[in-house]
Amino acid sequence: MTKLKIAIQKSGRLNQESLGLLKNCGISIDNGKDQLKASARNFPVEVLYLRNGDIPQYLRDGVVDVAILGENTLVEKGEDLEIIERLGFSKCRVSLAVPKEAEFKGLQDLDGKRIATSYPNTVKKFFVENGITADLHIINGSVEIAPNIGLADAICDIVSSGSTLFKNGLKEVVKMSVSEAVLTAAPGLSAEKQEILDTIQFRIQSVLRGQNSKYILLNAPNEKIDSILELLPGMRSPTVLPLAQEGWSSIHTVVEGKTKFWDIIDELKKRGAEGILVVPIEKMVL
Repeated sequence: MTKLKIAIQKSGRLNQESLGLLKNCGISIDNGKDQLKASARNFPVEVLYLRNGDIPQYLRDGVVDVAILGENTLVEKGEDLEIIERLGFSKCRVSLAVPKEAEFKGLQDLDGKRIATSYPNTVKKFFVENGITADLHIINGSVEIAPNIGLADAICDIVSSGSTLFKNGLKEVVKMSVSEAVLTAAPGLSAEKQEILDTIQFRIQSVLRGQNSKYILLNAPNEKIDSILELLPGMRSPTVLPLAQEGWSSIHTVVEGKTKFWDIIDELKKRGAEGILVVPIEKMVL
């Protein structure tokens, strides 16, 4: 049987969230401690646990077929590889940081300085675009310590909460780019493997759509229904059902997007909605 080989990060947050996504897609992985390869029990997939930085080359070499990895790694080592799905987790930013006590007025302050980083290609490209010349020191891991031991004047690294920078006496001064987990594929997949990938991608999209949506049920007097429906587009259109109490109806719909969710709820109340129930959606298949 043809199996699709999926690479994910060997350990860390990206590893756990990647496995969680596959599980939500109905793919059960039998992975023991320190196991470097595992097969799914119920799906033609084999998972390989690899170092994040090595994955782009494994994709080019055909060792793995697809991968879940950080976008920042793809920018650094795999710009020739196509992002086929943005996954929305493991979000971070690639930033420049300097010691807290250092005076920083702008990017030009880094001209001619020593920069420690694990992302030399990213830094070089960014500096060339901004006319900055710097001396790069390439470090694999523990980049934050470089200014404290006199190795560099500044660093470039991925930043999530910023707590690691704070603990090492650094401050973030320039956000170069943002990153999240992405799905990418090796070029030239066979028809059989592409079919498996298409199925996985369809399931991933259903999971992500569900995570970004809420199912809403509410009651409203009939004379307020038209005003309320203006706010609620739904998947196709909202469902309106009469209640036992005359003159009232129940409205069911789906609200997508997290950013404006509470604004919609507040406006629904103003327009006469009552008994609003908000239910999480596990998956949403269109």
